[in-house]
Amino acid sequence: MNDRSKKAISTSALELARKVLTIEAGAVSGLISRLDERFLDALGVILACRGRVVVSGVGKSGHIARKIASTLASTGTPAFFVHAAEAGHGDLGMITRDDVVLALSNSGQSDELLTIIPLIKRRGAKLIALTGNPDSALAREADVRLDAGVAQEACPLNLAPTASTTAALALGDALAVALLDARGFDEQDFARAHPGGALGRKLLIHVSDVMRTGNDVPAVSDTDSFSDLLAEISRKSMGMTAILGPGKRVLGIFTDGDLRRTLERKPDVRALKVTDVMKRNPHTIAPHKLAAEALELMERHKINQLLVATETGELVGALNMHDLFRAKVI
Repeated sequence: MNDRSKKAISTSALELARKVLTIEAGAVSGLISRLDERFLDALGVILACRGRVVVSGVGKSGHIARKIASTLASTGTPAFFVHAAEAGHGDLGMITRDDVVLALSNSGQSDELLTIIPLIKRRGAKLIALTGNPDSALAREADVRLDAGVAQEACPLNLAPTASTTAALALGDALAVALLDARGFDEQDFARAHPGGALGRKLLIHVSDVMRTGNDVPAVSDTDSFSDLLAEISRKSMGMTAILGPGKRVLGIFTDGDLRRTLERKPDVRALKVTDVMKRNPHTIAPHKLAAEALELMERHKINQLLVATETGELVGALNMHDLFRAKVI
């Protein structure tokens, strides 16, 4: 193949790819004006559901149904996927009268789905059809029909499910997000559903989980000498030490940066007292706060260490950026 042929193929491929994206974008945007009371009816049916949302389909619609079920489950709506063909061979037992079945079929005429619809209705489960054919058997039998119709597929043959599956996926996402909002599902709920993810780590790890405690916390008394202060900083390797008054109450902090600034101002430090050099009223955080809040505080004030104290000011721990890195909060 010569360079001219390669260039022609490349140009043609780009044009086709752009056309596919244009058609699929149009399929999704076309759903907006067709959202109506039926969408709200579907929300109401699912919100009233005492069981779970069972999402089903076959072929490409089955793949989309599986993803929608996953999105629902991770955003506060208990859901799972049942393959329509497998349902006819025993998996129908997963569906109860308290469930809602969300059935996906662009044509609305999938034999596997139509075979199990009477059995679903006999069980008393509600049926929501997500289909592109309002006159189909699936649409007629559904309690609620969601319109996912598209003008054409992005496939040049207008055969392969492309724009229709994109539209169905987008409509499923819209349903999941609307349910999320209606349930008041927040970041904490999302983190509990995703404990292994970065958001889960940020939202579920507390300061008490990552802070250093006991003898690992650098601290000196306000009556100690300057040399005691320097020795404590060296021993604990946190680049700072807390200065405490009676009852372990935090009075101040002294960091490596403070040491450099002190030496610049007063080369002879032998006569200095801890109270002469400490930074008073340092930033502190409570142990029950989220580690993400500690990170925000440190970034906002451009500090690398943070003392952990109770509401009464008693020192209970300390942490630095390295601790947050180890906990993968950062």
